[in-house]
Amino acid sequence: MRAACVIGWPVEHSRSPLIHNYWLKHYGISGVYRRELVPREEFASFVRSLPERGYVGANVTVPHKEAAFALSEADERASAVGAVNTLWFEGDVLRSTNTDIEGFLANLDACVPEWERNGSKAVVLGAGGAARGVIHGLLARGLTHIAVANRTPARAEAMRQDFGARVRPIRWEEIGTALSDAALLINTTTLGMKGQPALAIDVARLPDRAIVADLVYVPVLTPLLSAAKSRGLRTADGLGMLLHQAVRGFALWFGKEPEVTAEVRALIAADLADPK
Repeated sequence: MRAACVIGWPVEHSRSPLIHNYWLKHYGISGVYRRELVPREEFASFVRSLPERGYVGANVTVPHKEAAFALSEADERASAVGAVNTLWFEGDVLRSTNTDIEGFLANLDACVPEWERNGSKAVVLGAGGAARGVIHGLLARGLTHIAVANRTPARAEAMRQDFGARVRPIRWEEIGTALSDAALLINTTTLGMKGQPALAIDVARLPDRAIVADLVYVPVLTPLLSAAKSRGLRTADGLGMLLHQAVRGFALWFGKEPEVTAEVRALIAADLADPK
């Protein structure tokens, strides 16, 4: 039986076991996926002992993503973000990647096919690790103008320094103006998440063909997405990204590329709505 896990501190909130164990059962694969509660000071030794513990790989969540980057051979996507969320072994070498980038893109592809044809300008809210992944993905797909808004302007400026001239930092109060010709609006902040402050964005400023994506998935239908849908705008939610970012890890560990279906989405959505 092959085994993988998610490592975090805390880790009880992770829906990864529900996703991966569903796929294991669905595809009839002999395997298991567990949660591992590991504090910062024990993380390095735990990762080095993964094979001895019977693990072929792992997901990494807060607060260990940067530490995992330093302990592994990171691919180009993980290097672009500066953090990893997926570990696996090639022989004795611990490899790593960041699947948030492909999760974001795959979900956007599924929700709005050929979205790249909609226009070349995006507005990204936030300048943390999630924003780095989104920006990297948008640039890879050919977008030429990416406005980044953050409460701390220096962090948005760092995005231009890291990703180049196609990225333009803007002040938070400039968001409304930037939306007027945006093809795509992406929220990478925690604003709008359950228990967090609301995201005060006027989607009425967006063009009629604009697309709105929100990485928040608790609730699945965030106030931002609700407002966008009321305007008839196309949307992509955080639950879809959560599911799509899990695909590559499962394939690496268990040898099967799983499909993101309505059934697995309904399973996770029900758990989010009524957590045990």
